[in-house]
Amino acid sequence: MACLHDHSCEDHDCSSDWSLYKHIDVSKVTALNEAVPGSVKSVFKAWEQRLNSSGEHLESNEGDPELLVYIPAHEEFILIDCDRFTSDVKIKSISVVGGADGTSPSKMRVFINREGIDFSDAQGMQAIQEWELAENLQGVLEYQTRYSKFQSVASITLHFPENFGGDTTQIHYIGLKGEATQLKRDVVATIVYEITPNPSDHKTKAEHGGGLSHVE
Repeated sequence: MACLHDHSCEDHDCSSDWSLYKHIDVSKVTALNEAVPGSVKSVFKAWEQRLNSSGEHLESNEGDPELLVYIPAHEEFILIDCDRFTSDVKIKSISVVGGADGTSPSKMRVFINREGIDFSDAQGMQAIQEWELAENLQGVLEYQTRYSKFQSVASITLHFPENFGGDTTQIHYIGLKGEATQLKRDVVATIVYEITPNPSDHKTKAEHGGGLSHVE
């Protein structure tokens, strides 16, 4: 289901306040089959800047329109001692602004919390959700997720297998919208406590009768 911006975006959760751009570690975003290495980073920007490409965009190699984009969370939102968000990140919608003349992607497949996916993996795996895309040159379309399946997302991989007939696929903007609520202070304090345990809560060497104590 796509969201057409012919209404008050503030009343329909479409405003930049819902953008997850600041929660993406853009320096670690990668793409497979990009013609210019590192160009994928240019498509992640503030929602208000989605139509300002300044000549920079992601483009596939000529004659091969397939693209695979891996988007990780920013490290500051990941716990040191476990692989999950300190924020409960929920993705509500995805927006893609493609190129003209048949170079916009025509299909998008999504995988979450899966690292190291290549084209062979993507083609053989069941995506968590798929969309048939429309050409969205003006950035007015957003594709709604099956919200219950996009909870606690640590990373997301977007697979664009085809376009509208162009020799290459071009993408000028990718936007994710949703929620990211920080953990409360008491939860953070509990995490710190577990990393640095209180000696009074654990048996000492003397209490064990010798040998090293083992703290779980």
